[in-house]
Amino acid sequence: MSEQLYGPHGLYGWMGRVLRVDLDRRRGEVLPLPESVRREYLGGRGLAGYFLRHSAVSACYALPCDDPDLPLVIAAGPLTGTDAPASSRCHIASRSPMTRAFGDASLGGRLGIELKHAGYDALVITGRANRLSGIEIDDGAVRVTDATALSGLPVPDVFSRLREARPSGAIACTGPAAENGCRFASIMADAYHSAARCGLGLVAGMRNLKYVAVRGTGSVPVADPAGLKSACEDILRLVNASPALTGGYGFSRYGTASLFDLMDSRRMMPTDNFRRTHFEHAGGLGAHALAARYHPVRRGSPTCPVQCKGIAGDGRPMPEYEALCGFSALIGNAMPELVMRANDFCACLGLDPVSASSALACHRELTGCEYEPDQVLALLLGMATGSGPNKSEARLGRELGQGAMRYAEDQDRPELAMHVKGLDLPPFDPRGGYGLALAYAVSTQGGSHLRANPLSHEVLRKPVATDRFSFSGKARMVRNAEDAHAVAESLTVCRHMLLAAGVEEYAKAYAAVTGLPPRDGGGAADLLLAGERICYQERMLNTHNGMTASDDDLPERFFTEAGSGTPEIPVPPVPRAEFLAARAAYYRVRGLDENGLPRRETAERLHLPWPLNAHGAALEEPDGQGRQGQGKGQGKGRWRG
Repeated sequence: MSEQLYGPHGLYGWMGRVLRVDLDRRRGEVLPLPESVRREYLGGRGLAGYFLRHSAVSACYALPCDDPDLPLVIAAGPLTGTDAPASSRCHIASRSPMTRAFGDASLGGRLGIELKHAGYDALVITGRANRLSGIEIDDGAVRVTDATALSGLPVPDVFSRLREARPSGAIACTGPAAENGCRFASIMADAYHSAARCGLGLVAGMRNLKYVAVRGTGSVPVADPAGLKSACEDILRLVNASPALTGGYGFSRYGTASLFDLMDSRRMMPTDNFRRTHFEHAGGLGAHALAARYHPVRRGSPTCPVQCKGIAGDGRPMPEYEALCGFSALIGNAMPELVMRANDFCACLGLDPVSASSALACHRELTGCEYEPDQVLALLLGMATGSGPNKSEARLGRELGQGAMRYAEDQDRPELAMHVKGLDLPPFDPRGGYGLALAYAVSTQGGSHLRANPLSHEVLRKPVATDRFSFSGKARMVRNAEDAHAVAESLTVCRHMLLAAGVEEYAKAYAAVTGLPPRDGGGAADLLLAGERICYQERMLNTHNGMTASDDDLPERFFTEAGSGTPEIPVPPVPRAEFLAARAAYYRVRGLDENGLPRRETAERLHLPWPLNAHGAALEEPDGQGRQGQGKGQGKGRWRG
């Protein structure tokens, strides 16, 4: 172990320990985190994928989501718990019950900080409790508690009850949706922060896990405090100069809802389940209009200079862009109060607002119905609890709670579900940005723009402006952005910081915190190599789940129907042939084969073990049809450096 990685009280940056809690046995054990794993996977998203790769492989496919041996991982990063701007987050991951793919979400609040202060880089949860349970961590003390008294309670009530016994520290919990089998159940932290996408709340619910509460009294040693201070000043200087983050209409004032008017003006507003791309009532629903009506105050995670979270004067959470658009344009609603109430329902019930609104939009297109406000709220309640004001709405709510893809398939109208790999698309229309179209398709997570965030250059024009109606150069741009975002989510830093500061600035903070010199693992090039490794690792996990190029695609609507353009801004269908050429180019620059499958030589270059079967034996190269050859060789693949 390198000397420079240690401070007087242990490692610099990392804690060097992982806590594994077995819910069956109701106990925990501490495992070391080897240096090679720390350097190559950093923390956060990368570390979560590493633990899934070494724990979830069975006969070439990942374990099913309800298998007790499939871990639910909560991982902090080497910058978590330091003064690095916006570095207080943690990452949660498992296999998504919505997609079959690697499912993950970044989570704000204090959970990552408290986990580090308690002495751990990650929490790996396995097993299934025989009753509703919680995990409580107080420094070295770990308890699996009886949480049956919290069953069925909305999220705010869960936090209230837990705070009576634990007034300090961090708390993350699920709502009723996770207990009742909703596929897009979320996990909430510290009352207002959400890990909403991919159905990770249901993964916790399948394990009878209601909450995780962490309290730590330690600290994170920093190798070079003066160097970290200098790096922080560089990052903050760029953040303060960023119009998107701190400008008069930026995230610091209105949150991501500040994108609402911009998306509509660019003809990228998905209206009526993505049938149109302009919403005629957008003017009364923008961030400025909501702020004037609900008088929000700004909040955010510790160390975040932007504070993009909004809390209305009456205590309800302000909707982010996705919820604002999803509960207005996507379902044909022009009433701000319904948006506020629907967003609040999702927060209280533990629902992902993107998937909830997508299911509503799919049903509306299928039936031609127009929603009354009470019906929207009743269906959200049905999604989360299976109950409702009458039997028909309760039954429909349960059906919609399985997600738009499954609902549409059950109705023999699969084309009406707007998703990639089973994860509903966020409300940014890909006909208005071809980099966005490509990023949606190749995302290892499914329907998400945040793996590469092409909106930064196609709409916000940062760091460079690109032609949003062209695929030229987009394959490499998406690949490079994916690597950078993987770095941010593994350090763990809010991805929005990349709208201002880059990997170069955060590499300076990383080197100062860890003591790794830039030429020995602490430079931007080393971080980007780790980002590439992390992205490729997720591709390998998805290949274990049987995914091929056929899963890297968009709904047919985007290739055959035009958007709501104007003479100045025409919005034609995405050209299919150009899309396929761009996807093929992405496969080449990502080091995949023509079917989007991993290659042995790329895996070996990135120091990734070739896929392992249930016995730890190496597998042969995929045969091009999504199948694997027979295993050769021996050796275990779990928890090794």
